[in-house]
Formats: sequence, C-alpha cells, structure tokens
Amino acid sequence: MRLLVTGGAGYVGSVCAAHLVETGHEVVVLDDLSTGHRDAVPPDCKFVEGELGEAAGDVLAEGFDGVLHFAARSLVGESVERPELYWNGNVVASFRLLEAIRAHGTPRLVFSSTAATYGEPEQVPIPESAPVRPTNPYGASKLAIDHMISSYAAAHGLAATSLRYFNVAGAHGAYGERHAVETHLIPLVLQVAAGTRESISVYGDDWPTPDGTCVRDYIHVDDLADAHRLALTHATAGRHDVYNLGSGHGFSVREVIEACRAVTGHPIPAVTAPRRAGDPAVLVASSARAAEHLGWTPSRTDLHRIVGDAWTFAQGGHGRP
Repeated sequence: MRLLVTGGAGYVGSVCAAHLVETGHEVVVLDDLSTGHRDAVPPDCKFVEGELGEAAGDVLAEGFDGVLHFAARSLVGESVERPELYWNGNVVASFRLLEAIRAHGTPRLVFSSTAATYGEPEQVPIPESAPVRPTNPYGASKLAIDHMISSYAAAHGLAATSLRYFNVAGAHGAYGERHAVETHLIPLVLQVAAGTRESISVYGDDWPTPDGTCVRDYIHVDDLADAHRLALTHATAGRHDVYNLGSGHGFSVREVIEACRAVTGHPIPAVTAPRRAGDPAVLVASSARAAEHLGWTPSRTDLHRIVGDAWTFAQGGHGRP
C-alpha cells in the first residue's frame, strides 16, 4: 500500500514507518519537525516537511491507500498550562486532515490515540467499554478526535481505527525515544545510568500496590508497530473501531528501576518524592479486543528486553544505522 505517516519523524511514528517500509509498503512521512527529528525518518521514505493542517491536502492529492496519524502534541502538563496548543495542534489540525482524507477519497485511517482518554480508571485491566473521562486537555483532545473520526466513518464510509496506547517503550534498532522534554519513566531512569541525570524521583511509596509504587502497563514499540499494520488490513469501510494496546500486565516504578539497574549495571540512585496529584495507582490495559479482532498479542513483553532495547539505542547514538 501507499501510506502517509503523519508525525513520522517522532518516536512511535518513525518506528512504525520503519516497520511499514520493511514489510514492503511505500511510505511518505509528513512532519513539521517541531518535536521530531529529520534523521529519524527512515531513508526509504519520502519526506515532506510541513504543518499537518496546511500540507495534508496537497500531499493526499497524490493518491494514498491509507493514513497513519501520529502527529500531535502530547505533554500532559503543557496541555494544562496551554490548552489552546492542544485544541489547535491536535483537534483543529486533525479536522483538517479528515477533510483532506474526505476530499481525496483516502479509504483508511489509523489514529494514534491514548489511554489518557479514560482518565481515572474504575476497573483494572481497563477495557474499551470503560467510561471515557479524560482529566487533562491532552486526553480530551484525543477523545475529541476519536469522536470526529467516528462521525466521518459513519457519514463518509471511512475505514478507521483508533489505537489507545498505554506506556510505550523500547526501540527499533536506530529508531527510538528522544524528546526535548522527557517525561517517560524508562528513558528518565536510563538518563541516570548514562550520567546525564543525578537520580530518579519516585513519586510516592505508599500507593495501594505490592511495593507501594505506581504500576503501569509497558508495551514494546515494535509490538505497537505490529498492531498498526494489522489495523490497516482489518479496517472496514464505514466503521470506526477502537482498541487498547497493552500487555495486560503492569510493572511498578521500583520494578522498572531494578530492571534498569540490571541491564545497565549502574546503581541508579532513587529518591522518594511526594505523590503527584492525579496519578492513578494502577493503569493496565485489557487488549482482549485487539487479540480477538486483529489477531494481535504482544510478543516482546519481558521488561528486561524492553529496557535493553531502549538502553542500546541510548548508548548507540541517534539516527540511521
């Protein structure tokens, strides 16, 4: 298939673009490089630098079999402080993308959604039927896009899928995680091992969990890419399907730190800090629907494997091999 990957210079987008190329697809990457990196775009992809809402129409006019939409702002704290960036950069830009998809008859869309649409969970593991009550503008912006996609599928016959990620980690060879503002636990812990950070903060050690620290569901970015390829082939015209992507098993903050210590051989000092407001004790996905309908089950669930791939990427430099 000929596919457009928006945000393909970012972490998940670049890994998915690499997977698509490796499996024989023709890929065009559209990215404004506001947070992505030009050298993260796989060399066999055509690259178009441009703002999503402005450039999508011109690009899609060339004819595509599908769009994988990753381009978004994704910092929860920033979304609280500057919500206008998220309503414009996520919602308005995605509306313009949907209009371009409709105008040019692009038949398929796979959207990068998030577990943040659920907010505080009422049950764990979290199924897709759980109430969606996002607690910040980032999650709300993603949920708004999901609603837009549903309406376009119903009205215009779009074959659409939203994939709600939990905690993505790991790397795919030369394609991995590097953010100007890092907020994810595993890369932050590895920064301590690399000597660029003195210690890692553990926000609360009295949570109602086995070791007192928060538990999260980590999914290898390669497993995530597999799900996107399956979603492309299983999408049905006139339908918008939503799937959670996670391992169904959580690891605590202490378990992640211990895994990083084991992989890196570094002591990694940890400092207990007060709980952060709004942090759920446990976030774990139910991915039963993805298993049933997409035939997807994650195969790279070992925490040491996930950390090891991220550490190899962090040590080996960035960009192409």
